[in-house]
Amino acid sequence: MERAAEIRRKNQDRLLYTNSRGGSLDARGHPWESVPFKHPSTFDTLAMDPAKKLEIMRDLRDFAEGQEFYQRTGRAWKRGYLLYGPPGTGKSSMIAAMANFLGYDIYDLELTEVHNNSELRKLLMKTSSKSIIVIEDIDCSINLGNRKKSCSSAGNRGGAGGGSDEGGNSITLSGLLNFTDGLWSCCGSERIFVFTTNHVEKLDPALLRSGRMDMHIFMSYCSFPALKILLKNYLGVDGGGVWKEIEAVIDKAEMTPADVSELLIKNRRDKDKAVAELLEILKERAAARCGGRRYEAVEEEQEKRAVEESKEGAEEGSEFSSEKSEEEDDEKIK
Repeated sequence: MERAAEIRRKNQDRLLYTNSRGGSLDARGHPWESVPFKHPSTFDTLAMDPAKKLEIMRDLRDFAEGQEFYQRTGRAWKRGYLLYGPPGTGKSSMIAAMANFLGYDIYDLELTEVHNNSELRKLLMKTSSKSIIVIEDIDCSINLGNRKKSCSSAGNRGGAGGGSDEGGNSITLSGLLNFTDGLWSCCGSERIFVFTTNHVEKLDPALLRSGRMDMHIFMSYCSFPALKILLKNYLGVDGGGVWKEIEAVIDKAEMTPADVSELLIKNRRDKDKAVAELLEILKERAAARCGGRRYEAVEEEQEKRAVEESKEGAEEGSEFSSEKSEEEDDEKIK
């Protein structure tokens, strides 16, 4: 019976929910609005190191099949994932792949539309089991920065637990922590919380601890294994005779999967041109970055030398002043 229900659920269209503007309710009295979720991203198409993808897939599968384990250990059946890294590295695609892999709906929570902690709890209560609750760019949503850093600045407006931002939003850090890991977070089961950020260092450590964000996933620049996946997806090629050249420069170029994808899409009708242009751009970016690092090193060396020379000049000036003072004293004695 349960197996049949599971198959039926996975065959149904998944939904993407967003919280209604200003906390308004729909015709059924629900605070969430939904549209069919049709994102095609899967773990097969995701540009990421295969070993890393396998680790994430295993973790997701263990979670989805872990009802007995969570009940036996007295833990709430939920899990948190933090996706962090530069823009364009596939954080949103990762969320879509997770939803398609598990057959879960997605609740995309826009914190700027939530007025207070009470409203946040009500939104949580209206989410369904077998769902992924997403807060994207959490460092940019509302004033929930690192308390240690914000307390040292003069412009702190409640980073330690709360205050409201300029838009009248009064969600506190404490309220968000309870949302992900408090008693209210247990009203329902089989939920996944996903936070994304481009600047993990801006987040308060309390948001990142185990139990809230159990797995931290770094979404990096395009690596060689990820590039092979993109070439296969977009061009149906394996790189041919330029593999070694590409492998030699890909890490130094620091090119995001989004940048690579855009280039491959533009030249998808001419595979040879696409690969040749990609290699050329990778070499240019690698050279520019290496040159930039060398320039920074030269600047740093010049600055260091200038500081040392100024110190030497100051010491020489001090010695000259001391000698002159001694000469003046001798003249006075005479």
